[in-house]
Amino acid sequence: MVDEAAATDAPDAIKRPTRPKLLEVLGPGLITGASDDDPSGIATYSQAGAQFGYGLGWVMLFSWPLMCAIQEISARIGRVTGRGIAGNLYRHYPAPIVYALVFLLVVANTINLGADLGAMAAALKLLIGGPQLLYVAAFAVVSLLLEVFVRYSRYVSVLKWLTISLFAYVGVALVSHIPWGTVAKALVVPTLSSDPKYLTVIVAILGTTISPYLFFWQSEAEVEEIKETTGARPLEKAPEQAPTELKRIRFDTLIGMGLSNLVALFIILTTAATLHAHNVTDIQTSAQAAEALRPIAGQFAFLVFALGIIGTGLLALPVLAGSAAYALGETFGWHVGLSRTLTRAKGFYGAIAAATVIGGLINFTPIDPIKALFWSAVINGVVAAPVMFMMMLLSSNREAMGEFPLPTVLRAIGWIATAVMAAAAVGMFATWNA
Repeated sequence: MVDEAAATDAPDAIKRPTRPKLLEVLGPGLITGASDDDPSGIATYSQAGAQFGYGLGWVMLFSWPLMCAIQEISARIGRVTGRGIAGNLYRHYPAPIVYALVFLLVVANTINLGADLGAMAAALKLLIGGPQLLYVAAFAVVSLLLEVFVRYSRYVSVLKWLTISLFAYVGVALVSHIPWGTVAKALVVPTLSSDPKYLTVIVAILGTTISPYLFFWQSEAEVEEIKETTGARPLEKAPEQAPTELKRIRFDTLIGMGLSNLVALFIILTTAATLHAHNVTDIQTSAQAAEALRPIAGQFAFLVFALGIIGTGLLALPVLAGSAAYALGETFGWHVGLSRTLTRAKGFYGAIAAATVIGGLINFTPIDPIKALFWSAVINGVVAAPVMFMMMLLSSNREAMGEFPLPTVLRAIGWIATAVMAAAAVGMFATWNA
């Protein structure tokens, strides 16, 4: 292992400030974590709070270390190799397996993207009225134009500031009447139930917090950081950069995933204190949650909640479309990267455009967006465990990771997370037959 002082003086050292600002350290992990609280995630957390009150808050505490571990592993794969997860899997494992996983990822992402566009449009309609389908098209076009024509480094800086929208849900919780003693007890003393609905919501929460598109995005975001940061190189080619970069990855991931789960917890608490307390338990979408809050928690809470849906949606759209395009591009050998120009990465940007357009068009069809969202969650739940299994094999592969194998504790938590997601998928199918 190269010591940190030597790394700093090396000619290939990354040119970072001696005392970088927080937003310069936070990047892929922060954006990945924040995008996890997208409108479809908000719907899941709202349903958990509305249906079961404070009883499921413990899941957010339980899932945080698992989420951190698998996302740090994703980031390490990208930073060490200079390639994303799909590119590495294609190099080291049978192509049919990679094709199947990428296909399911693209299908799930596209459906999820469409559901998020519909939720954002519904939230805007609640705020100002007007034609919802027009808002769907407008959000899709704006997101697509930003991804294609704005330079990656500038685009990422915009996404970082959009994470502030997550604090909308903290604000709503603070104006709600929450019994914090009851909440604290529910966090550390889980309330378990064999009720199929209870188990299904737990599976939905785990599938929302630990989702394949987040793995692919954070890994590829580290690759983009290499391209955009002066002096940065893959760690397999510049091991002297490892001490600083691996420390940054861990800090970034812990903060990003912590913010994600904290906000999700506040959404559960808010809907438990308002909707569940007033016997409003059937919440299917984030827009329904916002509308239900209006008469119970007041106009301010409704307004902040609805604006948060739009902000988190704008954050999630590029992650959903981008992760699908990265996976396709690396699998089929295209030039990929948001730092590339349109002419240098036509297939990559074409995939982003196709995912965004098809997702938007779902809202113009008779397809029920709630059922579409359900099936995207099912696909994500099915895909997560095998993708995580392949990632764990990859991260332990000396040919792929060279002198940067996973630390023992990180490897152990990664395998535990994989086992939990496999059990969640089995549990989900079991509840269908219950």
